[in-house]
Amino acid sequence: MEYRSFADLAATIARNSYRLPADIDLIVGVPRSGMLAANMLATHLNLPFLDLESFVAGLDPYVGRTVRPTMRVDGSAAPARVLVVDDSILSGESMVEVRNRLAAARPGADITYCAVYAAREDHPEIDVWLEIVGHPRIFQWNLMRHRRLGDACFDIDGVLCHDPAEDENDDGERYGRFLVNARPLHLPGVPIKHLVTSRLEKYRAQTEQWLRAHGVDYERLWMLDLPSAEERRRLKMHAVHKARVYRKTNACLFVESEDRQAVEIADLSGRPVLSIETQRIVWPQHQVDAARERFRREKSLPDTMGHGMRQAVLRALRSTPIGTAFVRKLRSLMV
Repeated sequence: MEYRSFADLAATIARNSYRLPADIDLIVGVPRSGMLAANMLATHLNLPFLDLESFVAGLDPYVGRTVRPTMRVDGSAAPARVLVVDDSILSGESMVEVRNRLAAARPGADITYCAVYAAREDHPEIDVWLEIVGHPRIFQWNLMRHRRLGDACFDIDGVLCHDPAEDENDDGERYGRFLVNARPLHLPGVPIKHLVTSRLEKYRAQTEQWLRAHGVDYERLWMLDLPSAEERRRLKMHAVHKARVYRKTNACLFVESEDRQAVEIADLSGRPVLSIETQRIVWPQHQVDAARERFRREKSLPDTMGHGMRQAVLRALRSTPIGTAFVRKLRSLMV
């Protein structure tokens, strides 16, 4: 499983924008996710920006005070070169539709097609990509409408709704009111397989009431059957309960609000956990140790091996998501 956050997107753009043509006059974003990437790229390169519909309609970009007004997109002064940007490409069908539409609407335009994240190096539907991110993959901006939610475990507090304040967390009347009136944070746009919470079983009615009120579609709600919050704290059951359900359901991913608990759940379940707090995939420690050892071995390979063999070892290291993550995240640390 590969995951990229908003921060990862910004870093990828800043790090790899050198791959783009140097003479771009206008950046056009493909709705909806491509708008975010295109806007980031336009800001990074200090260039005008338009959405696809506005470009097709011949509207002018609003450039503000700090962007040089190099061109117009109406008939008076068409841009010399346009960069059409989407956040990612997998099958390529969406980009084919965009290309066909622009070929009809702007047949004379010099357009370069770009995806920030490509599933593989060879994508004939685009001219340039900025980073290879294989499948399966989830992005922060499509997490709550991703089809894999249909086989995932989701925490509630800190994910679907905000955490209770200290004065609300009394395991009594104030906590009950919080459960019914909690402000939503990230509401899913598709059904979720499992909701797994450390809330006590005695609060099931209030929890289900909140879920109905906010249109959360789910298959099963797993709660903790203990008499009190004090007993839950004494037994330290938060991560243990969630890890047990994760193992039992064999879900593809667990989405947890707290990074500390994400680490515990990953170690106890032996499976990856997405931490909402740090926006990263947390891997079980034994897999982390194995990947670190493989990385050390790769770093210690003698130069006499030759470039070809070193690249073969790197490909082997990147053959798993955890290996890929460590090549990407730990290279600067393992010198």
